[in-house]
Amino acid sequence: MKCPYCNNEDTKVVDSRPVEDGLATRRRRECEKCHKRFTTFEKIENSLLVVVKKDGTRESFDRNKIINGVMKACQKTKVTYDDVQAIADNIERGLNNTMEKEIKSTMIGRLIMDELKKIDQVAYVRFASVYQEFQTVDTFIDEINKLYEKK
Repeated sequence: MKCPYCNNEDTKVVDSRPVEDGLATRRRRECEKCHKRFTTFEKIENSLLVVVKKDGTRESFDRNKIINGVMKACQKTKVTYDDVQAIADNIERGLNNTMEKEIKSTMIGRLIMDELKKIDQVAYVRFASVYQEFQTVDTFIDEINKLYEKK
């Protein structure tokens, strides 16, 4: 690992600890030459997932799209950034566990809705309204009634 300060290739690990529920390792390193310290993260590289969109186009999976979409749905709610990260982690882990190389965007949307339904009903309805392209107020009412029926 090269030192980010002097580009020396000789660094030593000073401290290591697991992060992200053991899915990654945080390492404190020290440069042998300039003695400055820096942090690195080691994470398992997952196989490349391809998302098949509704129009048939394909693009690389990007967890940031999940985070951004969930954050918009959760504006002005009590859902924390840690909750949003946990949702993204759960979905990404679940998708990687399917062992599929191509995932339909509709499946990802459904997984997000399932996660949001567990933590905040307002965020769930907001996300559902965009994801399912609600066209009328009746569609909102129907979705809210479904939430009440399941209680």
